[in-house]
Amino acid sequence: MGSFSIWHWLIVLLIILLVFGTKKLRNIGADLGGAVRGFKEGMKEGTSEKSETPPQVTSGQTIEGEVKEKTKS
Repeated sequence: MGSFSIWHWLIVLLIILLVFGTKKLRNIGADLGGAVRGFKEGMKEGTSEKSETPPQVTSGQTIEGEVKEKTKS
């Protein structure tokens, strides 16, 4: 009456894959990950102050440049 062996868990996993399919399980995993990510962001917003600067909006252009000289500021 101990815990199940690895073979029992592999059989259960195989049955779950056959019933739900890999695509549906992938979608469930993505939805769960998005929910956890949203929860973490919500917790950060609740504890942080509103003095943070808003993210910068970029126009999608890449600006390339070269540093000629290092200056002290």
